[in-house]
Amino acid sequence: MDTQAVLTMLQEAADEFINPRFESLARHEVMEKNPGDLVTVADREAEVAITARLLDAYPDALIVGEEAVAADPSILGRTEHADHWFTVDPVDGTKNFVHGSPDHGVMVAEMRGGDVVRSWMWQPQHGVAYVAEKGAGAFRNGERIAPRTVGEVAQGVTSRPTRVGESLDGLPPLKLSWVCCAVDYPQIASGGADYILYVTTKPWDHAPGALFIRESGGVSAYADGTDYDPRFERTPTPLLVAADPQLHERLRSHL
Repeated sequence: MDTQAVLTMLQEAADEFINPRFESLARHEVMEKNPGDLVTVADREAEVAITARLLDAYPDALIVGEEAVAADPSILGRTEHADHWFTVDPVDGTKNFVHGSPDHGVMVAEMRGGDVVRSWMWQPQHGVAYVAEKGAGAFRNGERIAPRTVGEVAQGVTSRPTRVGESLDGLPPLKLSWVCCAVDYPQIASGGADYILYVTTKPWDHAPGALFIRESGGVSAYADGTDYDPRFERTPTPLLVAADPQLHERLRSHL
């Protein structure tokens, strides 16, 4: 599938399974996978549809969907030796979605080994698509995003509430992020914040944004300088995403 075809497929899945349930979920359509970890019928149905479409196009690829891994964790272990694979996050920011916030998205990333080569983030309520291809750039609704340089006073955010209020290198205290990677990463690229600190790094959450931020001139790497690799988690080593390399280098020693 070409890049536009994948984006269209995500938009169609959102139109069929996600948008009709936005602000309309019945109580029985929201479940907990673990305490506080929500999943909805929209997540599950959209993932099944997206996975089927990807397998039609790429029958030999490994598909690593968030809900599929919840049902069968062994799928995640197969990524280490997979030559060609995709991640699927059918509703990133499920809590936001359940609570009526438009800050949620549909995400897919394509990998060759540990190398993210294409990624898609569709924000259905905002009507904005973020797409990246390795070596070809990052785009917002078809318009290429230019690298930006951050000044001395950088604003950071974090998805971990316990770290809100911390200060790195004398910078303003960390604020809470949008708690949705499909929104967080584009905000770093566009200037909504300058850097973000993550602790958990599941591939369906971070592979799409990692490529997007790199192709827009930023850095997605761990505090020890190791680039983000979707095949492996490095918890508790923090993942630091920064809008420019100089900021990343400045901050990572403080983590």
